[in-house]
Amino acid sequence: MKEEKIACRTPAKGRDGITNIPRWKYDLLHAAILEAVGRAGTEGFAFGDLKEAVRARLTADDLARLGSLGWHVTVVKLNMEVEGELRRIPKVTPQRIVLA
Repeated sequence: MKEEKIACRTPAKGRDGITNIPRWKYDLLHAAILEAVGRAGTEGFAFGDLKEAVRARLTADDLARLGSLGWHVTVVKLNMEVEGELRRIPKVTPQRIVLA
């Protein structure tokens, strides 16, 4: 049986490629990102801290099966921006994100 994949996109202008990742990975990371960013409030969540916040919400088994955590977190986070679930706080460096 073929594994279901999710087509992830990026909000970056000029980059219209799609990255396909397994649905179970997307769903796992999506939930962890929503929880982490949702707790941040209006000041937002620092993107640089997102990988470790997600790591703290996953089991050792999930982490072992996932592969590159940082890469997957970034792919899912970018797609969540495209889908309108997350947004970047404008004119803030380093990047901070909030629930849309």
